[in-house]
Amino acid sequence: MTTTYPSWIHDDTAIDDPFGYGERAVNVIRKHFKHPKTGRPFELSYWMERVVRRIYGPCHPDGRRIVKNAILMLPRGSRKTTLGAALALLHTVGPEKVNGGQVICCAYDREQSRIAYEEAAGIVRVSGKMASRVKMLDSRHRFTNKATRTRLQAVSSDANARNGATPSFVLFDEVHCWRDRSLYDVLRTGLGKTSNTLSIVISQAGRGQENLAYEIFSYARKVARGEVEDPGTLPVLLETDPEADWQDEANWHRVNPGLAQGYPDLDALRQEAREAANRPALREKFRNDHLNIWLDRSTDPFVDMNVYDRGDALIDFTKRKGRPAWLGVDVSATTDLTAVVACLPDDDGGYTVQPHFFVPGDRLYERADRDGVPYPQWAADGFITPTDGNVIDYAAVERRIRELCQFFEVRQIGFDKAYAQPIMAPLIENRFPVVTVQQGWFTQSPALGKLERAIVSGKFRHGGHPVLRWCFDNVAIRPDTNGNRTINKSGSTDRVDGATAAWMALELASVGIDQRNVYASGKRPNGFRIF
Repeated sequence: MTTTYPSWIHDDTAIDDPFGYGERAVNVIRKHFKHPKTGRPFELSYWMERVVRRIYGPCHPDGRRIVKNAILMLPRGSRKTTLGAALALLHTVGPEKVNGGQVICCAYDREQSRIAYEEAAGIVRVSGKMASRVKMLDSRHRFTNKATRTRLQAVSSDANARNGATPSFVLFDEVHCWRDRSLYDVLRTGLGKTSNTLSIVISQAGRGQENLAYEIFSYARKVARGEVEDPGTLPVLLETDPEADWQDEANWHRVNPGLAQGYPDLDALRQEAREAANRPALREKFRNDHLNIWLDRSTDPFVDMNVYDRGDALIDFTKRKGRPAWLGVDVSATTDLTAVVACLPDDDGGYTVQPHFFVPGDRLYERADRDGVPYPQWAADGFITPTDGNVIDYAAVERRIRELCQFFEVRQIGFDKAYAQPIMAPLIENRFPVVTVQQGWFTQSPALGKLERAIVSGKFRHGGHPVLRWCFDNVAIRPDTNGNRTINKSGSTDRVDGATAAWMALELASVGIDQRNVYASGKRPNGFRIF
């Protein structure tokens, strides 16, 4: 990973501050704000001070801030909420306030938004005369500056989007937990209605790629690397290379700038690390929480998604027309995702797959919010087919299978027979090479072994199809006492239909049975039923 590390938060390099606004912000926090729990002067660590100066110091000649959007990736225990509350108060009761301004603190749920509110309100209550200058309405998680009518409001991402909002400052807290992006989009649009506004994103690293947080931090990385020129965005990304030694305390200190000052507690981290050394699930959590390593979605991943991504080179299927292929079909309940995956053996012993996905077309945006993935965008890009109505149109799936049989020389069409009868029946009637694939460990465990070897060896070619990647990213594996493995659908984080269809297609392809010879001999492999 090319470094995105903000070394400037630790050194003494000069930070531009032509109007003294950075210095003013630091002085107000230190002299007028107090810690809500201890009542002592606000502890602004050196790294925090550098961040505050970098946000508020650099300005255009007319005094407007250059930074309009600061994106901070900080590990757990870095006092993110306290820092965010202090910045919000600069815009509510401090020098950055504007008459009638809206200061909005957004968290992922109501409980977290309550915590964010109480952090800000607690600072106000213990900070001398400041408490008498605001009107508190704790039941609504808001308070108002009596003199300027500037209002601070804490809301959650699952609240109704506020299309009329015109905020002067927005704090987006712990976006790695957000499943719904509608409030984020509305408030970012609202910030553009007036000048000199500011948004702050503060979060630890998350999981998976099909979510709001990954989008935000991916853009911040591009800015940090200089791939995108955007002086209005300030990336402060304290993250660790996924290949780094997670047990090396030097890496802990590198991304936990408050560790030397006692937050988080070093002895507690050492204890967590000792336990994590022999418990893989805890190890992944430790890497995520304390090293800010962006993880796959599954807590018990099937494969490293960085390894999976080696097969993302574009594939020209026009050159493969007429080639032998095997299909795997995972038919969903009528309202969920259905997957059809064609698998073609390659000359080097690897496999190329062509996935096809179907979802009910009605209320597509609601389904996207439910699953936390961009179904409408995937549909527009041709990665998924929305079928007419509020349930899967099985006839559309059947038509696609027939089209694939015309394009490739399809040897077998493997079905997980659950929900599959409406599609299987007409194909069987027309003498298509339909088989059902047993879903227990007897068939699935060896198939997963073949699939894993293909992925790890770089011989599983998928063309970077985003829906298939999402499905693989969701997979969790359940081993039994004998080491046999199956996909744990209850333990997986979301839809795994594409991965299920892929292992079935690859297993059929690896067996490589000529369907005509099967009919002639009357033989069939274990785990497969031929119609």
